Amino acid sequence: MVLIEFAMAPRGVGESLSPYVARILDVIDKSGLAYQLTPMGTIIEGEWDEAMGVVDACFKALEKDCPRIGVSFKADWKPGKESRLKSKVEHVEKEVGRKLST
Repeated sequence: MVLIEFAMAPRGVGESLSPYVARILDVIDKSGLAYQLTPMGTIIEGEWDEAMGVVDACFKALEKDCPRIGVSFKADWKPGKESRLKSKVEHVEKEVGRKLST
């Protein structure tokens, strides 16, 4: 399973990016992959090819009318089927001994 955290935003389309972010989130939500929206990006979880396919679909959803697209991307792959989207945070909270703001 891979966790991919990414942010994608067009450049040169004006100040408000929320319509473009909404377009990307629609693609992610319809993908069926587990995800977590954050103020600075989105984390998706799945098998490598399917997760990368979602990132590619997000790019394609923007490229049709965006003159430039900035992408920030990082990935953490680990073999196995265990979901780590929440368990990674839970393990750190256990070490700290309390719930953290997520």
